[in-house]
Amino acid sequence: MDVWSTLNDTFLDWESMKAVLPEMLKVGLVNTLIFAAASVVLGTVLGMVVAVMALSRHWWFRWPAKIYTDIFRGLPAILTILLIGQGLSPITRQWWGPNPYPLGILALSLIAAAYIGEIFRSGIQSVEKGQLEAARALGFGYSTGMRLVVIPQGVRRVLPALVNQFIALIKESSLVYFLGLLASQRELFRIGQDAAATNGNLSPLLLAGIFYLIITVPLTHLVNWFDKRLREGRPTEVEELVHADHR
Repeated sequence: MDVWSTLNDTFLDWESMKAVLPEMLKVGLVNTLIFAAASVVLGTVLGMVVAVMALSRHWWFRWPAKIYTDIFRGLPAILTILLIGQGLSPITRQWWGPNPYPLGILALSLIAAAYIGEIFRSGIQSVEKGQLEAARALGFGYSTGMRLVVIPQGVRRVLPALVNQFIALIKESSLVYFLGLLASQRELFRIGQDAAATNGNLSPLLLAGIFYLIITVPLTHLVNWFDKRLREGRPTEVEELVHADHR
């Protein structure tokens, strides 16, 4: 058997791909997107809290945020998922039974929050100090100026980085399979792996990889488009407020 035939049998078994395709579409793709979307939403909310705490003038806010960020950025994602998914399972069993799905989302959310918090913090700190000073000159207090002027500008500047984090969560969702998902909860990787083990070739895993590329490659180009638009520049929040005030 020549090399091409071996590669063809290993990666391009169209019948194996065809057999697993419906399940990947109806179960795997849906669960992968649920894991990523739910995690990025929860991670964004928690990440904003972490960022605001990290920028606080009080050490009792800054230090917990720093410790949280260091821990969840420093640990391997799979270790965090296992610690939370298996460690909290006896506690959460009374609410939703031995179901690892919510704990998988929780673990991914906590990981995402550490990275998103740093993204928000860097974006907020990149806003010129004169923006807040100008807002206060217009009569805004510190918290109002931060909420209406500085934070919106900071968030707008880091939109590409947030989309990149969403892409990372799509790929990291494949690690949740270590928690032992039910058949109806499996994501793309687990379905591909199970089918590959059953059929004795890697074609289903290759199909799972194609699905990941279909999701992530357009998002990558979307990031580049966002970045290009943001680099073109827009009026600052203070300039818009001043313009509105003059009207």
